[in-house]
Amino acid sequence: MHFQWYPGHMTKAKRQMQEDIKLIDLVIELADARIPVSSRNPDIDELGKQKARLILMNKADLASQEQTAAWMSYFREKGFFVVKLDARTKTGMKNIQEAILEACREKIERDRRRGIRNRPVRAMVVGIPNVGKSTFINTYAGRACAKTGNKPGVTKGKQWIRLNKNVELLDTPGILWPKFEDQRVGLYLALIGSIKDEILNIDELSLELIRILQEKYPNVLKERYQAEESQAPAEILGDIARSRNCVKKGNELDYSKAAALLIDEFRSGRLGKITLEFPEEQS
Repeated sequence: MHFQWYPGHMTKAKRQMQEDIKLIDLVIELADARIPVSSRNPDIDELGKQKARLILMNKADLASQEQTAAWMSYFREKGFFVVKLDARTKTGMKNIQEAILEACREKIERDRRRGIRNRPVRAMVVGIPNVGKSTFINTYAGRACAKTGNKPGVTKGKQWIRLNKNVELLDTPGILWPKFEDQRVGLYLALIGSIKDEILNIDELSLELIRILQEKYPNVLKERYQAEESQAPAEILGDIARSRNCVKKGNELDYSKAAALLIDEFRSGRLGKITLEFPEEQS
């Protein structure tokens, strides 16, 4: 599969972020714990290189706990502060305030030496589409400040949100980058729902997911769908269709319905806690 998606409004959003970065002390970046590298916009590292950095590994409830722990160590070794969370259920949210203050300790102490007290940390919240940014902001603030949705592209413009006397957040639209140098990144983003399904071939996407599961999570498909995993992906998709009674008129297997079901069950966690990329794969 070939992935390419960069709507025009994202170019405008990136330019706005380049201006706004001058106003903030901390970049809070949400990543999807299932693909902690592929769900990070590499432009953010350049934009925020002079700022304190906090990575929130969101949707950790859907990812392998073992791999999430390994990824947290990986990012900490690179100088990031890291918190894992599930913004929907508020799991891990209580650790964020402490992480923000720790990440900005130098700034807070510098203000104190200058006689500046109680100036809040100004944090920019960034993340690619559908990574849970708006849900995180609303959960953290305890009220509906940002629009949410389970499709990419819901947040359209920036807004400042005063959380408490210590922290102000700047919400920004989710942006992807102009070109996926590695098509596997595009594949992973499509699998978690960060690229609109309407422009994807879900049948092909499901076959790619089957290949990944065969390699990295053997027996998952057998346990869930009674599929014989030694087969080719298309044949496994047929087993899934039979297992879930995905049939058309004339008792013909409905491969498209089975493909959509498989993708949905992966995204919702019904296949289990699955991380698609591992730290040891990073060069």
